[in-house]
Amino acid sequence: MRVEHILPKELVRNRPLHVLVVGAGGTGSAIVMGLPYLDQAMRVWGHRFGLTVALMDADVITETNCVRQPFAASDIGQNKATVLINRINLFWGTQWQAVPNNFHARSFERNHDRTPDLVIGCVDTRAARRAIEASFSRALNYVAYWLDLGNSAASGQYVLGQPLNARNRRKTERLRTVSELYPEIVDEKAGEDRLPSCSALEALERQLY
Repeated sequence: MRVEHILPKELVRNRPLHVLVVGAGGTGSAIVMGLPYLDQAMRVWGHRFGLTVALMDADVITETNCVRQPFAASDIGQNKATVLINRINLFWGTQWQAVPNNFHARSFERNHDRTPDLVIGCVDTRAARRAIEASFSRALNYVAYWLDLGNSAASGQYVLGQPLNARNRRKTERLRTVSELYPEIVDEKAGEDRLPSCSALEALERQLY
């Protein structure tokens, strides 16, 4: 049976679409640097306010990051989210926000105005995905969509879902989240996949074999 999914009306009304990107590594940096093009396209198609974006990551830039991520030697020691958002704001004239902190499960619980419409999770551990799921599946939360992006040495996924919360009810047409479709991806008891090495060469080799 084919079920049609329709965007909520509030996402196309006269206000910006709020996006939170969690993680500014290889995937997160690529995503956030592509979002200005989506913002411009939305405005061309008549969405007056486009996107407003926040990028959250507590990590600082290392020498290894400069090999596989869009950072330079002059960025080493600075916060990833801050560097990327400053770069985007200077180039595009946006006023997007850097949040140089780790994801906090209750960051948006009590302030609906700060709750993102779309959360893009670019994290690389089951624990981090579990934290996102726990936060935006709360009864009082108003996140509309959770897009999970990730990869290992031999596989990857992108799954768009609607967390069960105050905004998304149990309906046939609701998009299931990554944790509903693939419960093992948030199962911390299963252990974590081995993360890329601090050695740039070893990290690159792991992606080849």
